[in-house]
Amino acid sequence: MNEAIRPGADIPPQAQEGPELSVIVPTFNERDNVTVLYRRLEATLANIAWEVVFVDDNSPDGTWDVVRALAQRDSRVRCVRRIGRRGLSGACIEGILASSAPYVAVIDADLQHDETQLPKMLLLLASDQADLVVGSRYIEGYKSEGFNKQRAGASALATEVARKMLRVEIADPMSGFFMIRRDRFEQLAPKLSVHGFKILLDVVASAHGSLRAVEIPYTFGARQHGESKLDSMVALDFLGLVLAKLTNDIVSLRFILFAMVGGIGLVVHLTTLFIALQLFNAPFAEAQAAGAIVAMTSNFILNNFLTYRDQRLKGFALLRGLIAFYIVCSVGLLANVGVAFSVYDQEPIWWLAGMAGALMGVVWNYAMSGLFVWRKK
Repeated sequence: MNEAIRPGADIPPQAQEGPELSVIVPTFNERDNVTVLYRRLEATLANIAWEVVFVDDNSPDGTWDVVRALAQRDSRVRCVRRIGRRGLSGACIEGILASSAPYVAVIDADLQHDETQLPKMLLLLASDQADLVVGSRYIEGYKSEGFNKQRAGASALATEVARKMLRVEIADPMSGFFMIRRDRFEQLAPKLSVHGFKILLDVVASAHGSLRAVEIPYTFGARQHGESKLDSMVALDFLGLVLAKLTNDIVSLRFILFAMVGGIGLVVHLTTLFIALQLFNAPFAEAQAAGAIVAMTSNFILNNFLTYRDQRLKGFALLRGLIAFYIVCSVGLLANVGVAFSVYDQEPIWWLAGMAGALMGVVWNYAMSGLFVWRKK
């Protein structure tokens, strides 16, 4: 009765033929681009069995609805609509793991990557000349029609930092256009971060030189519609990813950002403590509690904006989240005040006591925040 279904049993031969290539396209507000990209893929991959998986982060412009309409007309098109989570790296990971072909490519939806290079990339993988093929901006033959000087400079700097600090060998680890063997990606997937924008850098750094990589030049086109998703927050993501890889993933990217916010909160805490003690002559216990509450509030605001921006709380949820943040951190607050007062009683150095108390609740606050405040939907 419970006999497992054997692969291929009672399945017509034509139904067993799957795609050779899966193209993964992360999207957010790309409504005007997805149909154009689909048509380009259809023309370029005419002689290849392929599928395209659009992974959309619940775009307000209804990108997912346009993709779904395409999927109704062509079974090679699929849509993964993500609710309550954001981020290019996470979208790419989910898309690749949801695909079915032995080779997977990642390409942006903004039409700036050159899809005509996909057959060449596939040939390099299928002929076992490489495990990874990267569309590179730093080798001879590359052309750019839409890469401004500021963005190019930032990318070049990040590339240099990545190559030196993480000992990455490829010329363009910051590229968003690449193709990889599915089996190799499956091996690396558990080590990858779902946060941030630089999935290729994460893949290469996590492989520790075990991937045979080939880089090919391509023409970087001008964006046709919409706006770039890159902003100043990408720098924090990049820095966090580098630090995470330097620690062999012992410390997660999100925890690093949480800790950075905690460092700012410590300054806020000590400043408030100083003001309460020196200007208002408040008893130390009350001053320490005030410092903790003010720091807790600032930490919540910054974490909502930075650390958990992919799950950012808005409207009434923001107030509810703040209240939840106060509640789950109450144990840490009690420990904070208790430890600080004990230290101050032994050695009345206000900044030392304040720092000891503030550091007490960091791990608790991080763990409880992920469980109860910015929990995934």
